[in-house]
Amino acid sequence: MRVALLSYRSKPHCGGQGIYIRHLSRELTNLGHTVEVFSGQPYPELDPGVKLTKLPSLDLYREPDPFRVPKRQEFRDRIDVEEFLTMCAAGFPEPKTFSLRAVRALKDRVDDFDIVHDNQVLGYGMLEIEKLGLPLITTLHHPISYDRRIDIRATRNPWRKLTLTRWYGFVKMQSRVARRARRILTPSETSRRDIARDFGVDPARMQVILLGVDDVFVPPTKPRVPGRLMAMASADAPMKGIATLLEAFAKLRTERDVELFLVTKPKAGGRTERLIEKLSIGDSVRFVHGVSDAELVELMGSAEVACVPSLYEGFSLPTAELMACGTPLVVSDAGAIPEVVGPDGVCADLVTPGDVGELEKAIGALLDDPERRERYGAAGRRRVEEMFSWRAVAQQVAAAYEDVIEDYRKDTSAHR
Repeated sequence: MRVALLSYRSKPHCGGQGIYIRHLSRELTNLGHTVEVFSGQPYPELDPGVKLTKLPSLDLYREPDPFRVPKRQEFRDRIDVEEFLTMCAAGFPEPKTFSLRAVRALKDRVDDFDIVHDNQVLGYGMLEIEKLGLPLITTLHHPISYDRRIDIRATRNPWRKLTLTRWYGFVKMQSRVARRARRILTPSETSRRDIARDFGVDPARMQVILLGVDDVFVPPTKPRVPGRLMAMASADAPMKGIATLLEAFAKLRTERDVELFLVTKPKAGGRTERLIEKLSIGDSVRFVHGVSDAELVELMGSAEVACVPSLYEGFSLPTAELMACGTPLVVSDAGAIPEVVGPDGVCADLVTPGDVGELEKAIGALLDDPERRERYGAAGRRRVEEMFSWRAVAQQVAAAYEDVIEDYRKDTSAHR
């Protein structure tokens, strides 16, 4: 099959959409399909044999100048103007504006593809795809309504609540587009349930296909560093629970020789940096970002214990990657994380999300029990080998493509 794979931004590392795009496109290609990725910035890293078609945005949120004002000559068309004006009104324009660019790019290329795969764009332009004569399938990792609720709840500033409400205005559009989607792929039963509840999507039109873990994630050959903890999460996103982890770590540090590595880049002067200063733990917390897969695997393999303190996850790929490295885990009993790690006490200890005392106690107990750490690490590795294969993901996705193409043909024949 000839596949157009769409993603409005495709951050290559640390749980970004680019990981899904890279590995799915690679495995579909290895199965004999032809895949062309359409993406806005940041662009994905793709394997040889996968073509990238860039659909550049104004890149208004790039570092080091997010929320920038573009130069006049950067504006190319009305879509760029809409993108800038939406940002000025405190909204997030990229899902909608990318979808409009994607329709424009595909309009003259209908005969080049058998199916279009939308990776969580869900912009209004997606509604035009099938009108062009191309069947459409959608991946929705989790409903962004959860991010919105948690972010708004985390701030007490009324002005900040208002701007967050404006920022997440695109969620209403995504829910409307999702309700009209022919087929939605989602990585967990939790996401399937929550998409149905928050977006009003018929569960019968959703299919759970787990995510995979790349083969580079393997157990270490060197001894782990005593007292080293790590976590992989967006530092300043309340949903990721980093504040809970930092407070638990501060308590642990009063009685133990421990260090914490966070694979993320905090916002300068943001809530995470302020909390670290308040807790006086800056000398024991290290931030790591922009590392290669090999460097990330080495870091994962160096930690005695890793923590996933999220308040919600639609899957949590970093959790599965840590399991592949045989790293013992303490994780939140939240969202789809229990679907990834399995029952409490097998691959990981599950704790109540947001409970500092419970998290501190669980991490401390696991640090004190090398036998249990070894057991958790081995069990996690086995679970990944049995359940989380990108090749299996691609095979299931390809089968879903065939179903959607057949369903689309029946629909178009019935309306002739």
